Parts: sequence; C-alpha cells; structure tokens
Amino acid sequence: MSSSSEYSASQIQVLEGLEAVRKRPGMYIGSTSSRGLHHLVYEIVDNSVDESLAGFCDHIDVTIHSDNSVTVRDNGRGMPVDIHPKMGVPAVEVIFTQLHAGGKFGGGAYKVSGGLHGVGASVVNALSVWLEVEIRRDGKVYRQRYERGKTVTKLQQIGTCRKNDHGSQVTFLPDDEIFDTTNFDYDTLKTRLRETAFLTKGLKIHLEDTRDPGHEDEFHYEGGIKEFVTYLNKGKTELYPQVIYCEGTRNNIYVEVAIQHNDSYNESVYSFVNNIITPEGGTHMAGFRSALTKVFNDYARKNKLLKDSEENLSGDDIREGMTAIISIKIEDPQFEGQTKQKLGNSEARSAVDSVVSEQLVYYLEQNPNVAKQILEKAILAQRARAAARKARDLTRRKTALEGMSLPGKLADCSDKNPENCEIFIVEGDSAGGSAKTARSRATQAILPLRGKILNVEKARADKVFSNAEIKAMITAFGTGIHEDFDITKLRYHKIIIMTDADVDGAHISTLMLTFLYRFMPELIRQGYVYLAQPPLYKIEKNKKIWYAYSEEEMTQLMNEIGRDGNNKIQRYKGLGEMDSEQLWETTMDPERRILKRVVIDDESEQEIDLTFTILMGDKVEPRREFIEANAKFVQNLDI
Repeated sequence: MSSSSEYSASQIQVLEGLEAVRKRPGMYIGSTSSRGLHHLVYEIVDNSVDESLAGFCDHIDVTIHSDNSVTVRDNGRGMPVDIHPKMGVPAVEVIFTQLHAGGKFGGGAYKVSGGLHGVGASVVNALSVWLEVEIRRDGKVYRQRYERGKTVTKLQQIGTCRKNDHGSQVTFLPDDEIFDTTNFDYDTLKTRLRETAFLTKGLKIHLEDTRDPGHEDEFHYEGGIKEFVTYLNKGKTELYPQVIYCEGTRNNIYVEVAIQHNDSYNESVYSFVNNIITPEGGTHMAGFRSALTKVFNDYARKNKLLKDSEENLSGDDIREGMTAIISIKIEDPQFEGQTKQKLGNSEARSAVDSVVSEQLVYYLEQNPNVAKQILEKAILAQRARAAARKARDLTRRKTALEGMSLPGKLADCSDKNPENCEIFIVEGDSAGGSAKTARSRATQAILPLRGKILNVEKARADKVFSNAEIKAMITAFGTGIHEDFDITKLRYHKIIIMTDADVDGAHISTLMLTFLYRFMPELIRQGYVYLAQPPLYKIEKNKKIWYAYSEEEMTQLMNEIGRDGNNKIQRYKGLGEMDSEQLWETTMDPERRILKRVVIDDESEQEIDLTFTILMGDKVEPRREFIEANAKFVQNLDI
C-alpha cells in the first residue's frame, strides 16, 4: 500500500458551510426515517470503501453499540491531519465541519468515489448528537470530538502506534431530535455491507452488534461480482456451471460484468456505478444490453441456430432467466436526478459495449456448449413471446367501443378519479360478496378471485397471460405490464390485497405479491400496493364488542376488560365468517382499518428478488433453510 504523504490538506477543497443540513436533512440523506438513519452508516463506510478502491484499505470493521452509536474503522491511509492552507485548521476538521469538503473534489486524492460526492462525513456529523474521529497516521494517534456538527475539542495527539498501523475510526450517535427512530436494524446493515463486499473484491468487512452478543458476520469475496451472481442464483437451477465474466478498462472507465443463466423465466440484472446501485440503469446498462443482443444474434446466425427466415432474438429473449451484475468505476459520474437512480455519462455506454462485446465473442467461441444452451432457451422464449403477444393483446384495456370492457366479476366504483379510488383483491366468492355489500360504492372497487392464482415464478409469459385471474387483474388496473406498463393509466391509487388471516391467506397474498413484483414492480415501488389487516379475534362482553389484530393486542385487551365467564371470544379463520357490517368496520372503513403498505427499498432489491425465488421457486433445500432461519419471526401460524 502507498504512503500517506500523497493524501494531504492541499487536496481537501472547500465549497460551502454546514448550516442547511440540520434544517433540511431530507435534502442530504433522502429522509429522516429508518432509511435515512442507516444511510449515515453507508456514508462513513463509503469513505472507507473509497480508500479501498484507491488501493489503500483492505479491512473495514462496523460495530453497533448498546446505545445505538456506531463505529466504522478502516486500515486506510488515515485522514489528513496537517493544517488546511485556506481554513487554518486541521484538514480532518474541515472534512467533518464543511459541506462539500473532501478528497473527492480536489482531483488528486481519489480517482473514483461513491458516497454523496464528499458531503458524507460532514452530513453525518451535523445529524449526530456527537461524533468522534480517531486517526492512526505516521506512528501517531489523533482524536477530535464534535457535537451536532460543531467542534468541541481541538485535534489532539493521544498516543503513538506502529508506523505500519494506519487508518481512520469514526464513532457517532444519531440525533433523536432529527430521526424518527435511532434504532439500527442489523439485517439492513448486513444486506448493504454484503453487497459492498461483493462489489469490492478482496475487501473484508466485519459487522458486529454488541446489543446482541454473538451477532456478527464477515464478508470477503475474492471472486467479487462472480460470487455475487452465484449468491443471487441460490435457489435457482443454473443452465451452465461457470459464471461468465468480462473485465476491462476503456477510456479510463473500469468495467466488470458477471453473467449466469438459470432455468427460471425472470431477468435479474443489477447495475452499479462506483459501488452505488443504479435502480433505473442508465448508459452502462444500455451498453450491456446492446452488446449482449448483438453478440448472441451474430453467433446464432453464424452457427445456424437461427434460420434465415426467423427474426432476430430480442434482448428480452436472451435475458430470460439471466442473473447479471454490471459494475463500473468512473472518475466523474453524471447521475440523472438527485437520487442517483440513473447514470447519464455517454462514454459509459461505449465502454461497457466494447468490453462485453469483445470478451463475450471470445467466450462463446471457446464454450460452444454454453452458447448453445443459452440460445436454445432464448429461442424457446422467442416462441413463447409470440404466443404471449397474442394473449397480451387481449389483456390490453380497450374502450367499450373497441369491444373489450372491464372484467365481469369486477364491482367497479363510480368515482373516476384514480386518486380517490381503491380496489380490493379478495379471494373467493363468499368474501367477495360480503365485501361488495360492505364497500363504499363511490370509491371502493371489489375484484373477487377464484382460488389461488398462478405462481408466476414457475410460469413462462404465455401461460401467465392466458390465466383468467391474472388477465382480470391486468385489465382492472389499466396499466398494462412489462414494456406496455404505463403508471399514468392506473385506475386505483390503492391496490389492497385482502385475504384470510391464516396459512392459505398468507400463501395467496404471496402469490399476488410475486405477480406484482415480477410484472408490475413500479406499482410497489411507487407505494400503490397494500395488505389489508383483518382482525384475528372478536371479543364480546356485556353486549360490548372489541377486535384484536394480534396475539399481543388480544392479551392486552383481556387484561384490560378482565377474564371471566362473560367473555365470548371468536377466533376468525376467514373473511367469510364476518358479516358485511363487521367486515366494513374492521377491515375496509378508511377511518378505522389498518393497512400495511408494501415497500421495496433500492438497497435491498437483490434480497427481495432472492426471497421470492427461494419461497416460490422449485428448489426445496434453500426454502427449508429460509423457513428454519425465519421461523422465529412468525406469529399466529395456524396449521
């Protein structure tokens, strides 16, 4: 590892002060919810990862303490401690007290970096009750303390260390005046840190939670994104054993791509720029897709796997059942929008296209059996796509003049403003009948489904489109799916899944969510999907009625009203046991009901994808492991 003398105060450039952060924290970290809280840790970790990307750090320790403070320690160069030429204070103090101060702006300290472009350390400091930084550098140990963004002690040397012991340690306590919660979730941090380790091959990240002794994990992947793809394909059956890997540098852009197909029908492709996920893709994704489509079509033509009379394979055909990671490192990433959802650099497209085209052509020539397996699957997908197109045309919502109306079993609402409207997806005719009687006709629509819908995780598109229950939902929602999807045509701003509070009901909800996640994920991402919460118990005493929605609520209620022979306690097994009045007041009345919104977090999308695969796919062993690991979180399980 290089000496620390190259990373000094002259490379820390100041743009502006810190005042706005505490006033408008959401502008800097997205929100003050649990998501924003965890973002603080990512910002400090990202600074350590930048040291790793620059070649100076190979180990990061993250510790959650009992008071919910967090320590991030690395073995990088150690932040600069010399006096900043412009500010007249140690450079480390500038890093933690000035917004837009950091090695990422000077052009000399880091070639590539993630994080919030250098605002990370100061923003975390501004939003913490206190923050302490400890630096090991040039045989000396330094420490400085800040409170709510303000310096409270000067930078002091507190000891000595070995010359080859270097790095930075940051400990901070998030401010409960700012955040809705200051309680860190171990699994949330675990998911993000695992992803970071996959994307930075060779980097070792250790996570420990002292609130729960023995709760710790270590992530270290010498195979980098190749191991990431293997991890994501857990629970699926791979088409071929090895992961296809392409790596190279073009125009100063480092490109890494890992690909492996499986026997499913879903595409799982994730893109990253400087270790930051880009959920909406961008130019690097476009470059990957164009290279993939061209190389496979050229190979198929050259090797007579496609007849002259057959049309080219589409990108969708080739990507069916493909898991892939695209990761690029670029000096000056240009993101579209404040949230860094999409990369805009045009040079990234040609860099990825060039690296993937060149190396994939070579790989397919060397591995004709793998090429044949991928193309045979793609050709089957092409035929299914043609059949699906016919079936899909029938599901496209047309006007009554064109002869296609809403599904017959839908009891629609009279209000035509989608913002006021909600649709209840109900399993079974009896529950559907109660819901139709109970509903507010102006704003509540009811769509009863017969039995369990198709498990789309195990079905190709043509089979999905010909399923009557799924067709009814697609037509009722009005948005179309996949490439036809248009959120502006959504007819209801609340899609509410209402099933029985038992194992069957949970299974139906999971099938529904699998369909929505695979075919209309934007409905979930934009917050339109909800789960209704019918009560578990009805308690009657002295002609008074109470409802309990959980075992805990039931116990609390019984303690309050007293346990004696006058209680009649009814355990609801299904919605059909309630009359329409009870269904309205417990589950459908906007004034009294409980709804749970279904949320996808960008940071955990790979885990969500993996969970659907494990729960709804063909492989039994990963499902058994998942159930055993998560059984402790299950309540109210009826068998």
